[in-house]
Amino acid sequence: MAEKLKLGIIGCGMISDIYLKNIADMFGDRLQAVACADIVEEKVRACARKYGIRAESVDELLADGEVEAVLNLTIPSSHASVSLRAIRAGKHVYSEKPLATKFSEAEELVGEAEARGLYIGCAPDTFLGGGYQTVRALLDEGAAGTPVLANAFLLSKGPESFHPNPAFFYKEGAGPLFDMGPYYITALVALFGPVKSVAAVAKSAGPYRYKPSGEKFPCETATHVSAVLNFESGLVANLTTSWDMNFSYWQSGLPLVEIFGSAGAIICPDPNTFCGITALPMKETGHGVQVRQGGGELVSVPLRDERYIANSRGLGLYKMAVAIREGGAHPASGRLALHVLEVMCAALRSQEEGRTIELKTRCERPQTL
Repeated sequence: MAEKLKLGIIGCGMISDIYLKNIADMFGDRLQAVACADIVEEKVRACARKYGIRAESVDELLADGEVEAVLNLTIPSSHASVSLRAIRAGKHVYSEKPLATKFSEAEELVGEAEARGLYIGCAPDTFLGGGYQTVRALLDEGAAGTPVLANAFLLSKGPESFHPNPAFFYKEGAGPLFDMGPYYITALVALFGPVKSVAAVAKSAGPYRYKPSGEKFPCETATHVSAVLNFESGLVANLTTSWDMNFSYWQSGLPLVEIFGSAGAIICPDPNTFCGITALPMKETGHGVQVRQGGGELVSVPLRDERYIANSRGLGLYKMAVAIREGGAHPASGRLALHVLEVMCAALRSQEEGRTIELKTRCERPQTL
């Protein structure tokens, strides 16, 4: 059996719990968490006690000779700086999304990791779950014919409706596009390959947002973005991400992702899940992969792979660990995350400059599991 990859976790906030649970319960044959760090000492101590790992400062963790790879779970504005420090300390890196909030920073990260012979990966890895792996198989088999159009919608209230400290969601480099867009764009790139150009409009509903208590906080980014993604494959995708609605995204009634092809259509799952649950009104079918061929009715399709249908966050990290030990590529790669980030940055540039933005990055379409 291959030696486990020893991990240090930087960032002990809400998302760290599911990662650490899955590292122990699902991916323990390849991964082992050994240390954690956070700028908030209480969070570090609580995390260390719960998972039986060392509590360290960030500097101590980066200097820890046992730590081979850093799992970066800090807030988005810190992703680039923390990941770069880890790479320069000789550690492999897997980051929560987005890879960075600025394209130039992400480009530096990927370039430096590659120059040092280190692996870099990034969430989301939900496209590796049973839902989107099933969609990928259907497309490869020609269930929809030649793909022509995809529609993708994230329409909802903002995270202030549920998160106790929502202000960071509205900083520059955040908003619905950077927070939720990576799930949608990564899924589309995994299905159809790289994007060639982007045209978009973006706006903010106002300079402030409000917690349920009525407390206001500043909004520094676009809260509604509608973009047209032109793929090298010939597919065109309409993507809308908005936190300006007065309902949950489960309540919009629209498929979250729908693909139209020359021979049929596929209704896809929520790209923020592994299992394949989709939006209303299809939710009652039990999973969200449905196919309509010709003028026929929608037919539910059984999932092709049920290994990863629970909340399997960390699956991309697991696959990176396999690649580190055995060589080769891994699906949730830094190059994929860099391309997805450029798509999002191009959408905002398109609004600012009033033109279509041609992308300079490309990435390989990730292999299926």
